[in-house]
Amino acid sequence: MHPVLFELGNFTIYSYGFMIAVGVVFAVSYLTIRGKKEVNLTFDQANNLFLFIFLSAVVGGKVFLLFENPSLYLSDPKRLFTGSGFVFYGSFLFAVPTMLWYFKRNKLPVYQMLDIMAVVTCLVHMFGRVGCFMAGCCYGKPTTSMFGVTFTDPACQANPLNTPLFPTQLMEAGFIFLVMIGLLLLRSRKQFHGQLFLVYLMLYALGRFGLEYFRGDQARGFVIDDYVSNSQFIALCILVVAGIVYQKWSKRNKVVVDKRKK
Repeated sequence: MHPVLFELGNFTIYSYGFMIAVGVVFAVSYLTIRGKKEVNLTFDQANNLFLFIFLSAVVGGKVFLLFENPSLYLSDPKRLFTGSGFVFYGSFLFAVPTMLWYFKRNKLPVYQMLDIMAVVTCLVHMFGRVGCFMAGCCYGKPTTSMFGVTFTDPACQANPLNTPLFPTQLMEAGFIFLVMIGLLLLRSRKQFHGQLFLVYLMLYALGRFGLEYFRGDQARGFVIDDYVSNSQFIALCILVVAGIVYQKWSKRNKVVVDKRKK
């Protein structure tokens, strides 16, 4: 689509980075407002938390990107840092321990904060996928269906160009939006703290597993060639673990939710 949003002299605004920034604004706003209402989170705590999460997510996303194609990035390390590529599950797996550390360090209620962060994650991820669409990365397989989108800009990462492809980026963004709406509806009806976070993990894992079959960027890596991608394998692992934890937390963390904080 449009990898470069606009240029001001030598300064370039990339579409992917811009959409991430938009998502961050919405996410920080939600974190600040909801955190204050539910757990008395201060503005400084919200900003510091997001800073730590952002840094760990960038590192995790790039580390997993390196794992996907080590020969490519080890032969030309600059590509790892100059491109817009990230692996979501890499970012997520690095961000979660960082969140838990921050919650413990600041004596914040872990399970309630995880529920808040489920929606925060959806916001950043949803806008990020729109950024992927504009940059042309995370593209789909060729298709003759009415849903095909043709990328023509030589600067975008989609391959092949001038061929209708499944808009997997928008498909995922739409799915994440529906998950987020579901979480917001469940928020006032949740049976235990931590439920929103676990529901998010399981729903996204299921959706991501299915969407992977429409992806066309083979370089993302496979556990079983052309059958089970790295992301599908991680999604299955997360689905199983989240399901087990759900059973345990539902018995241990039952709470009476304060209706004033809904």
